[in-house]
Amino acid sequence: MAGKRAYLDYNASAPLWESARAAMVEALDVVGNPSSVHAEGRAARRIVEDARREVAALVGAAAANVVFTSGATEAASTLLTPDWRMGRGLVRASRLYVSAADHPCILGGGYFAPADIDVIPVDGNGLVDLDELNARLAAHDRASGIPLVAMHAANNETGVVQPVSAIAAATRAAGGVSVIDAVQAAGRIPLDITESCVDFFILSSHKIGGPKGIGAVVAASDLMMPAPLVRGGGQERGHRAGTENVPGIAGFGAAARAAREELARIEGVTAMRDRIETVLLRHEPAVEIFGRAAPRLPNTTFFALPGVKAETAQIAFDLAGVALSAGSACSSGKVGPSHVLKAMGRGDTAGALRVSVGHATSEQDLELFEQSLAALLARREKTKAA
Repeated sequence: MAGKRAYLDYNASAPLWESARAAMVEALDVVGNPSSVHAEGRAARRIVEDARREVAALVGAAAANVVFTSGATEAASTLLTPDWRMGRGLVRASRLYVSAADHPCILGGGYFAPADIDVIPVDGNGLVDLDELNARLAAHDRASGIPLVAMHAANNETGVVQPVSAIAAATRAAGGVSVIDAVQAAGRIPLDITESCVDFFILSSHKIGGPKGIGAVVAASDLMMPAPLVRGGGQERGHRAGTENVPGIAGFGAAARAAREELARIEGVTAMRDRIETVLLRHEPAVEIFGRAAPRLPNTTFFALPGVKAETAQIAFDLAGVALSAGSACSSGKVGPSHVLKAMGRGDTAGALRVSVGHATSEQDLELFEQSLAALLARREKTKAA
């Protein structure tokens, strides 16, 4: 297996679907601006609207309620604002409620002042404390404005799946707006924005096998929308100015279609995750697999090996040809303490490793992972004996 590499870091960025690549290449040959009324412009517009329908279908939304952005971070910045519109009227969100294990783009609070952000704790498995959320929402001062609740559907490190419908129901009962970061959940578990009573989803193309640099805000309806973050022309029905990234949108749409079809075969991905965990336990019975007692994504394992620092292990795996992560990939390449583990009461852990698999993961990839793990643990034992 010399020279082979195993890519096991889908939660950082999934490999591009061939159908997404083809859609992007085809879109590059379409010269028109999607806002132009001539034939070339209409051809570009068709590409955008076809992709919008595919992205909407992935999460059970109406196509008209999909707003394309440059990625999930821009989508979060758009939604995490005190300034909202209902028709021609203005609505103020006076307080933001997030969970302690959220992604940094949510935990950062967007355009809310730090004093106006409530951080809801999570339990030892990383599940948000619903009783605490309900208590905080009950105490919310409605005279100052509505509550905005923004939380992730599935954790990017542990893969733990949150009770999205319960979060949305609590928010709606408090007269607030719910924003769910569905970046890791989309294409890996079924999502339906209507059935879950969620007001907004955040999506990212490259997490589902589309191109980087494109994402979306998906709304349950257009009754209430945030004030535009990017202002200028009237693109995206006035919700996000700027000429649309037609090739990126085309790739996003193709990836959304492929991801939706892949959901029917998700049992195979679950089997790969379970095999990885069986391998971990066989080679190191004392391994700790975080969030294992909670509902998790079918593709994610977050674990710590006793006596092995996460940074050291990540380098060793990479040198052996295995790409995996030590926590999130959204910290400028730095490896440090996981805020997710800290929120779970595991701040004493010397880091952890994340394996995340998907549609292109092969038998050879899993074999190389096991070989590399065995070699890493053998070196640990040799060091201990020296």
